[in-house]
Amino acid sequence: MSGCIFCRIVSGAAPATKVYEDETLCAFLDIRPITRGHTLVVPRAHATNLDDLDHELGARIFTLGHRIAKGLRRSDLAADGANLVLNDGKSAFQTVHHVHLHVVPRRDGDLFTFARGFVLRRSREPDATAAAIRAGLDRLDTEEKGTRP
Repeated sequence: MSGCIFCRIVSGAAPATKVYEDETLCAFLDIRPITRGHTLVVPRAHATNLDDLDHELGARIFTLGHRIAKGLRRSDLAADGANLVLNDGKSAFQTVHHVHLHVVPRRDGDLFTFARGFVLRRSREPDATAAAIRAGLDRLDTEEKGTRP
């Protein structure tokens, strides 16, 4: 869909700071992050809302979101947790009408900075942030390889 910013991002026609991509999914930093490391996971194929999304692809989106949340804990961003949020439809505050999962890193005691992030929503050091998330995902991969028989 040519008018969709997320379709343009996944095709490479619009800029984004990508964290992960494969044949079906793309993850990139939100340009108006609530916290540093706020990442969006989107399907490459356009789906306006959950009614348009194949359930298996939906499961893959949440699986990748789960992985990114775990990677954030292992990254230099030092996340203690994460919010995984999918807004479905205008009434649920979906502002870009292409299904996307928000992975928002959280830190213990961050209530004030988290609330401030909703107001300010400024990107800080996107390249370094993306590199830190990718490093956290690499650490997660290394851990998982070490626990496999």
